[in-house]
Order: sequence, then C-alpha cells, then structure tokens
Amino acid sequence: MQTNLRIDSRFPQMGTTIFTVMSRLAAECGAVNLSQGFPDFQAEPALFDAMHRHMLAGRNQYAPMAGLPELRQAIADKVAALYGPRYDIETEVTVTAGATQAIFTAIAAFVRPGDEVIVFEPVYDSYVPAIETVGGKAVYAQLKFPDYQPDWEQVAGLISPRTRMIIVNSPHNPTGSVNATVSLKKLANLLRGTDIVILSDEVYEHILFDGEQHASLCGDPELAERSIVVSSFGKTYHITGWKIGYVVAPAALMAEFRKVHQFNVFCVHAPAQLAIAEYMQDARRHLGLAVFYQQKRDFFRDLLAATPFELLPCRGTYFQLARYDRISDRPDREFAEWLTREVGVAVIPISVFYADGRDDRVVRFCFAKQEATLRAAAERLCRAL
Repeated sequence: MQTNLRIDSRFPQMGTTIFTVMSRLAAECGAVNLSQGFPDFQAEPALFDAMHRHMLAGRNQYAPMAGLPELRQAIADKVAALYGPRYDIETEVTVTAGATQAIFTAIAAFVRPGDEVIVFEPVYDSYVPAIETVGGKAVYAQLKFPDYQPDWEQVAGLISPRTRMIIVNSPHNPTGSVNATVSLKKLANLLRGTDIVILSDEVYEHILFDGEQHASLCGDPELAERSIVVSSFGKTYHITGWKIGYVVAPAALMAEFRKVHQFNVFCVHAPAQLAIAEYMQDARRHLGLAVFYQQKRDFFRDLLAATPFELLPCRGTYFQLARYDRISDRPDREFAEWLTREVGVAVIPISVFYADGRDDRVVRFCFAKQEATLRAAAERLCRAL
C-alpha cells in the first residue's frame, strides 16, 4: 500500500540489522546459514512436555508483571548457587521478553536525553539504537584487536560528568572474548564514588571454554550494587524463539526498571515461564552447556583447519571469528556477501559492529549447529577456498 504522507524519520541513517540481512540472503541463495546466532537443533522434549502440561492445566492467562513466582524463585536460586548473592524475588528479579527487551528497558529506565553511555566496540548491534532512541549518546571504548580485551585507561578517559551508564558484555558477542575477575576489579576502581549504572549483558554466561569461569557482576558486591544483570533462557536452553530472559538488580534499580517494563511488555508468556521453572530444577542442564558447546567449537575449528582462514581465540559464546586476508582483500561486508552467494556459507562481517566501520578483515561464524550442518559448511568452504 502506498502513502502520500511525508514522514520525518527520527532515525534516517538506521538500517536493517545485519542478522536479518544475512539470514535473508542465505535463504535466497540456499546457503548454509552460520550468520545469525540460533541453534538448528531442538531443546529436550521434557521442556515442551512441561509447557504443554501447564497449558492444558489452564495456566494461560496474564502472568504477574514481574514474572511468575515459580520462575523468579528458580532464577534467584540459580544465581545464589553460582555467584553467591540471594536476590529477593519480590523486588530484585524480573522475567523479560528476551534479553533484547531487557536491555532496551534498562536503557530507557536510566538514560535521559543528553546522557552518555560507554559501550565497547565491536558492539552488539542492539545497544546503540536503544541509547539513541531515548536521546542518549553512545561513547565508544575499544576492545583491543585481536584478543578483544578492554583498555581500562581508555575507559577512564571517556568517563565524564555526563556518563550515566556503562554496558559490559561477557562472554562477548561478537568476539567470543571473556572478561576475567581482574577486569571487574579495574572497573570497580573506576566507578567507585560515582552514580554510574552498569548494564551487564551475560546471556552467554554458561558457555565458556577450556575451564574458564564466568565472572558475573552478581558475584562482585561492589559492582552488584550498581548493576542490572541480564541473562537469556533462549541461549541457555536452545529456545531463542521463545524470547524469555530475566534481569536481576538491587531493589532501587529494579524499581526503576519495572516502571518501564510494565508499559512496554507488562508480562511474559505464562506457560513457558512455568515450564522453564520446572526444567531449571536439574542444574545439569545449564552446568553442562560449556562441555556441549566446546565439543561443537572444537569440531568446527578442526573442520576449518583445512581452509586458509586464520581462526581467532574463542573463549566463550557460540561464535568463531576468523581472519580471511589470506583469501581475499575485499572489505568484510563484500566478502561476507560473496561467501554467501558464491560459496554458499553465510557469515557476519565484524565491521558492522564498529561506528566507523573499522575493517580488520574478520568474519563471524555461528557454530550452534548440528554436526551435519557444520560439516556441510566446511565442505563448501574447502571446495571453494
């Protein structure tokens, strides 16, 4: 349908997310889609059986705004078991419609027009649009290539009287890097005596490799008191399409978060909450995730060893970065499109995660796939490259 309305776009430069673009291109070309971060395998039937049972039992109406108490209790128990603090389920735990909604809501709750938010590049692509939507300004710190670790001296120089929030993300999407406990201590030193809020994106908290331990901000008392910590059941239980996540935060911060949450979502799918609460009772299901995905990482890295790609370290998440400068001198977005169209494997170019389009000739593969999918992708790459 056509319209004659003159639309004065609030975001004239904002395009479609790269994940949508590359997944659409993969479908058009019949490519193996290793671009968008979702599994191509099912969760355990027990999770689906639990949701079906709760639906048949009539648990199909609105859940409480903060989430069903059964799930909030399960979240609080898990966080206490892993990181130490006991969050109050009435005032400090909220179930969200996925992690993206949680991130947007936290930014909307705390960032005012003119406020600055420090983000780390390469930066996951939902942060900056959310900041700009509420009138804030993103200030970019750099994760140092090729190990993608923060430069805390640089961060110190970026903090100003207008700094309202810092967003941290570990394990980090898109790079697979991990913040160690020593990094958290440096962050705490920088923020001591300020009113800066931290938004900690920890959706890959259970996917760390080679014995790495997740340094959650929940586990550092000094940082926890100023932190909104976000996680995702979609990433943990292979159900990204369910769009259910959660936030934990001190009561004063959570009160502000819920002021926005109640009006942009209100509540989340009730029978799915009950099913997840039941499923979480077996802690092996999240504690075993690191071994499960490390096997996939190692399998995929072994397959790519026969190609000219230079594989960068992957310490967490289910993403593998690779340099391709021995293959092509094309810019990374052009290379990703060529790889999708001509080779039949879809990837994500890393330059899209930089405000200035910095291009280190690196692309991202998602290995949260069945072995047959990964093998098919590797066969195409080996034949073509």
